[in-house]
Parts: sequence; structure tokens; C-alpha cells
Amino acid sequence: MERILQMIFMLSMFYGLGQNGEVKKVNHDVELELEAEYRYFFDEARFDGQEDHFLSFALQPEYSVSWNKGYESINLQGFFRLDRDDERTHWDIRELYYQKAKGNWELNVGLKKVYWGVIESNHLVDIINQTDAVESFDGEEKLGQPMAQFSWITNNFGTFDFFYLPYHRKRTFAGASGRLRFGTIINQDDLGYESGAAEWRQDLAVRWKYYFGIFDIGLSHFYGNGREPLFVFDQAGNINAFYPVINQTGLEAQVTHDAFLWKLESIYRNAEAQSFFALAAGFEYTFSNIDGNGLDIGVLGEYLYDERGELTLNALQSDFFFGSRIAFNDTADTAILIGGIADLNSSSKIFSLEASRRLGSTWTVEAEARIFNSIAPSELILSNFENDSFFRLSISKFF
Repeated sequence: MERILQMIFMLSMFYGLGQNGEVKKVNHDVELELEAEYRYFFDEARFDGQEDHFLSFALQPEYSVSWNKGYESINLQGFFRLDRDDERTHWDIRELYYQKAKGNWELNVGLKKVYWGVIESNHLVDIINQTDAVESFDGEEKLGQPMAQFSWITNNFGTFDFFYLPYHRKRTFAGASGRLRFGTIINQDDLGYESGAAEWRQDLAVRWKYYFGIFDIGLSHFYGNGREPLFVFDQAGNINAFYPVINQTGLEAQVTHDAFLWKLESIYRNAEAQSFFALAAGFEYTFSNIDGNGLDIGVLGEYLYDERGELTLNALQSDFFFGSRIAFNDTADTAILIGGIADLNSSSKIFSLEASRRLGSTWTVEAEARIFNSIAPSELILSNFENDSFFRLSISKFF
């Protein structure tokens, strides 16, 4: 990682100077977000030492500098959180990369976030970045990934992305006082690797995406250290976890037809210790501009399948997601996403609410709730969280 940062610095110095030694015209952009967050867990903790109330503070600075008419830039996004749970007190360089675009190609070198996928409830094909598991329950927050990414945009055959990933980052888990954890406290340093090269195994990935008519298609393949640790439970309930070497092939597709979005994600992951198939498919239908006041209401439904059954880390083995996305399209950008996931083979259900609204021009308030209901004892992963229903409120100030 240190070598990558040195490379970015040298590139910025080289391209920031003209051939005559004069500094080229550059554009700078600086932003800072300060956040205060409160989380409350409704039920009595299942494990000793866990707390009910968590007050935390976070800051996220962003900086970008571009030159050469915007075709070259350096982009930085940092993150720091101070929390009652020691393991949730953490910092990260989300992004710090050099970008150059020319003609029909683009190069990115450094730490970067890359998102793949179209499904709302489960991001199967999204494999490049490690999940920041202590930051959010839904897996949407990611750690910065060291990479070299080369994108080739063709006129007739879509876009090809090639990734070289020289370093693997481990997932973090809640500490002794934290919620949403297992009975056995997992320290990320205790998780090993199947590969003898450990975190320095050189990973590779490639993705092709193509758009034609109403169809959006993506095909991808990843080879290297898996981002998701493999958990093995012994008869005493103890956990052995490690990162396997995997081959993962992914398919994502979306069809846009009138007010409908039809979505599909599918993967096949092969490893010496475990191979499986998983699929997520569904739709979103939007009722637009209801009563002429700008209100949009979307209805979502998705089926989720995973061959691993109860051992899947996200506990979505044969489930149905249902929900509604409400966008008021007002000056405060008010939005609500409400939904739930029901297990089709047991009584387990998870209900969720996410809402956000701007307060003035520089403040934002967000609310989130997760309710775990009737979790079946057979859910080996999810049953650890059955007492961890929570409400979260955050207020952010932007500078």
C-alpha cells in the first residue's frame, strides 16, 4: 500500500508540471462531512458485555485535483469514526487514486471503490472491495481496495474492465461491547488465509458490460482471495474462519420496460473448501408523479437463493424481499425505503426502514431501523443477531 501511495505522489508531481517546468492549470475541490450518530438496540443483549446505546462521531474529508482539461486527476476520500465499540472505532482511506482518461480508455491506480450489481437486497456480484462490516449491517459500506484498473470503451462491443489487485484487506467484526456479532468474538488478525501468500496474493478480475436497447448486461470473473471469510463451526459452537482462494463468475442483467425494471444477479463461486451457486432476481415498478405533485412510489420484489443454506454469511438462502421506495422529489430531497425479507423455509423475517432528508443547504438527517423477527434456531449465522433489532439516527453537516 505504501508503494502505491508513493506512485500516486510521483505521478501527481510529474503530470502537474509542464514540459517547461511551469505548473499546469489545475482545479481543486474540497469537501468535508461531519456526522453525529446514535444507535439504540431495543432488546436485552444476548451475549455478556454488549451495550444497548451507542453514540459515535464520524468525519469524511474529500479532495480532488484535476488538470489537463479534466482528463487527469487525483481523488481522495478519507473516513474516521469514534465509537463506544472499540472495533467500530476505525479509520480508512476509502479512495486515493490517480486517474487518466484518453480517447477510448481510462486508467486508475491507487485505492478505489468499485460497485457492481443491480439488485437492491443482496449484492452478489460485487466482489472487488472488502465490506466494512462494522460500519453498516447491509454490506453497502466498503473499504478502499488497492488496484490498477484499466477500462477500454469500444463503440460496438461494450466496455471491458481489467483489474490487478495486489493486496487483500480483511473484514472487521464488532468487539466485545458491540452488537451484531457472534458469541465468539472474532478478531480480524485471527483470520488466516488458504493461500501461502496470505494478504499479498495477487488477485485478478475482468468485467464486460454492454448496453443495447432496453438491456443492460454485465459478465465478470474474479480469481484470488475471497472477500467473504469461510466460517466452519465445531460441535462446541466455536468458529474457525479463513479466506479461501476462489474463482467467481458473475452475471448481472437489467431490462428497462416502461415503468418496470427487471433485475438479475447470479454467481458461481468455486473453491477447494466450498463451491456454490447463488441467484437474486426481481423487479421494481415505479408509479411516477402521483397526483401531479412529483411524488414517486416504487414497488420492489426480489427472490434470493443461495446453495450454502444456513451457512451463508448473509443468511439469505431461500428468501423473498419486498419493499417500497418513496421519493418526494422536493427541495429537501426526502426519500424513504421500507421493506422486509422473509425466509421461505422458516419463520425468520427482517424488516428495514431507511429515510433521509436535507435540512437547509448543508445539513442532512438520516434514520434507519432493522427488526429481527421470529429468527429460527436453524439459522446458524442470523440467530446470533436475534436480539439486535436497532434504530439509528444520524445528523451530518457538510462544508
